[in-house]
Amino acid sequence: MTAQATRTAPAAAPGRGGARWSFAVREFRFWLTDYRRTWRGSVISSVLGPLLYLGALGAGLGSLVNRHAGGTLGVSYLTFIAPGMLAATAMQTAFGEALYPVLGSVKWVQNYFAAVASPLRPADVFRGHLLFVVLRLTMNCGVFLALIAAFGATRSPLAIASLPVAVLTGLAFAPALMAWAVTRTRDTSFSVLMRFVMVPLFLFSGTFFPVTRLPGWLQPVAYVSPLWHGVELCRTLSLGTTDLGGAAVHAAYLLALAAAGYAAALRTYARRLHE
Repeated sequence: MTAQATRTAPAAAPGRGGARWSFAVREFRFWLTDYRRTWRGSVISSVLGPLLYLGALGAGLGSLVNRHAGGTLGVSYLTFIAPGMLAATAMQTAFGEALYPVLGSVKWVQNYFAAVASPLRPADVFRGHLLFVVLRLTMNCGVFLALIAAFGATRSPLAIASLPVAVLTGLAFAPALMAWAVTRTRDTSFSVLMRFVMVPLFLFSGTFFPVTRLPGWLQPVAYVSPLWHGVELCRTLSLGTTDLGGAAVHAAYLLALAAAGYAAALRTYARRLHE
């Protein structure tokens, strides 16, 4: 009984004001320490992937699209798809950072359980890991945006605002995915999510062609996609055609999904880590 009281007493402190985030920062520092050992591989993929996408789809396929359908887009194909690819990169990063690392933390490495054996609570563990996911989203999307600018695929100074929008797009996915992943004991469901959720969203959320080109019955499905809202907002910012009302709707939708995922993750982390 004395040992239990010793453990739970410090854990109550993070619940007051900003102190709870100070405990989350401790978990964030763990992920930073781990990342120092693995950053080289991720940097290569973060730079090489966007470079190949923009080169192949923008300059390669784009030359054909510009010749036969460029007038219908109003801009070059590279300029059209680049902001969409930025938002899609945020979604892919969210899937990559919120599934296997979370399952590994409760099943293989079990660093989550090591963390809650200290004064950290499950909520602190989740928040700290989410802070690291935000960092990874910012890094990957920042690199992509820099490459887009280097390719000359922006039309407006407002394109810089597409970076926080892309991060918000990733956050519309990441907390919900983390909430799901922490409840799993096997990774078989992850391949299902990637094949039947991530890939269709990637292909049919306006990234590569306007949603209006989809069959009529499929267009409403695309419009409720978080990725479509991120793509549209990034694209209008990049082209300088955004309007305040439309931007507010897109941002509010993404924020609502992020908040719902955040609330769900707090519950599932508490149940799995036995607060």
